[in-house]
Amino acid sequence: MQTRGLPLYFYCPVPRPKRFASLALPVSQNCRLTLMYEAFFGLKEKPFRMTPDTRYFYPSAKHTNALNHMVYAIEERRGFVVITGEIGSGKTTLSRVLFQKLDASTQTAIIRNTQLSAKDLVASTLDELEIPYRPSNSKAFLIGRLNEYLIEQLRDGNNVVLLIDEAQNLKPSVLEEVRMLSNLETETEKLIQIILMGQPELKSKLWLKELTQLRQRVTLHYHLCALDSEETMKYVTHRLHVAGANGSVIFSPSALPKVYEHSQGVPRLINGLCDRALLTGYVNESKIIGPEIIDEVACELPALMQAPNHPHVTSDR
Repeated sequence: MQTRGLPLYFYCPVPRPKRFASLALPVSQNCRLTLMYEAFFGLKEKPFRMTPDTRYFYPSAKHTNALNHMVYAIEERRGFVVITGEIGSGKTTLSRVLFQKLDASTQTAIIRNTQLSAKDLVASTLDELEIPYRPSNSKAFLIGRLNEYLIEQLRDGNNVVLLIDEAQNLKPSVLEEVRMLSNLETETEKLIQIILMGQPELKSKLWLKELTQLRQRVTLHYHLCALDSEETMKYVTHRLHVAGANGSVIFSPSALPKVYEHSQGVPRLINGLCDRALLTGYVNESKIIGPEIIDEVACELPALMQAPNHPHVTSDR
């Protein structure tokens, strides 16, 4: 079995495929493979991890606009804001950057588990704001406790923001409860600013007849589009710089348009594609990632593959 040219980080011998050793590395169940490409490319850390690390936030025009709209709505106490975007468009990272930009006088609550009942939603909000209550308390009591807290915060000159992520998963009855929370107000001030963040289905759900009152309360809606070709190139360069790249070329100029072609500017897909491309370059000891590596990796990434067509498959009953 030939191992010539493979780095010493491997714990077991691995044959080199005819083309590129990318995702198709033949690793047995009893043999683990550690691939550390950071040192090989002169990086301090992996630049394309999937975690929503705010250090890697790329302020594209689209993301900056969405961020500025949310900050404005919060500072002006506009009430309801809706932010939508496709899967992997960077909504979660954007929400974390938003909370970092808010000053100390803004109390924040974020709900990411949206498989909730109406009472669970109110209880989760109290948990996030550290408002004490008993599980046996009624929903009306919980709303009363929240209202008391909001009035205290207004008296102290503070603002309160509730952000609900993946809001497209909320049942209409729970979304109606969210609207009821927005009714907590004085004659001149909204006591709580609510941001609904989710996939495009959220916008469609808001057009349900039973949610007409909620839709009418939305003062701002912004849809987060994917990056364009130029932004994609700058996004890749930005993440490499944050990870410690010293300015040396890692992705060739002809590789970056390929990244956009396969990812269509969706940040999560860009991350997955570039991470695997660096991995492939490392395995093959290629210091520069060319377009052929991007094409090879794109053919093997499940996120970029088309769904298989199984017209004769039926579910077991």
